[in-house]
Amino acid sequence: MTTTDWLWVLHPALAVVLVYPLLGLVLRLAQQTRQRRVQKLKLPPSVGGEHVDFGRWLAAAVVGIELLAMVVVISTKQPSALTPGRSGLLLLVLAGTVAALVALWRAKEAIYRASFALLCWAGVIGLGLQPEVWRLSDNPLDPAFWQSHFWGGMGLTGLMLFSVAARPEILRQLRWRRLHITANVIAALIFVAQGISGPRDLLEIPLSWQKSVVYACDFTNKVCPPPAPAPAPQP
Repeated sequence: MTTTDWLWVLHPALAVVLVYPLLGLVLRLAQQTRQRRVQKLKLPPSVGGEHVDFGRWLAAAVVGIELLAMVVVISTKQPSALTPGRSGLLLLVLAGTVAALVALWRAKEAIYRASFALLCWAGVIGLGLQPEVWRLSDNPLDPAFWQSHFWGGMGLTGLMLFSVAARPEILRQLRWRRLHITANVIAALIFVAQGISGPRDLLEIPLSWQKSVVYACDFTNKVCPPPAPAPAPQP
């Protein structure tokens, strides 16, 4: 594997090592928080605060590995397409997305929280829609769209940012709490789907030195050109 190949492995590696363990912890704390509130079980009062804190870290981790994946793909897939002007614009979008995430953590007023969450999500989607980032389909009417690892990640990012932005309302109002539970159930299902579609997509990405041969295949008819004949042995 070359350095480029190792960079492409960072996104799935961090998902396995960081994101999914955090997800398990957040789900367990969510269950304990609900048991303490609804079933009146004698659990430590700190479980609610820990659920909120680890949920924020989970959202940040999801956004972070999304950005990492897109930076790696855009910068390594076709470097010749990155003109100075385009590179500068993409770096501004990246910096603005990170700044919006940091501001979301610190914002108190509802309008600011909603604005920064939308700005962060828009930045992630904007970087993801670059031509270097591969997607099964961009048409919601196409079944491949709903099987896309990319669009699953975009939806998951939006749900994570919503949970962070609506935290005060979730704590105070029952209807927001129910909406939060519904969003988290959907997010958990998407996490499962991402765990399936991610390895599926990895099978379709050849190593850098194999790409010229693999991409010469006809993916529609599942046919590859015959291999070149071996060189004749020297006398």
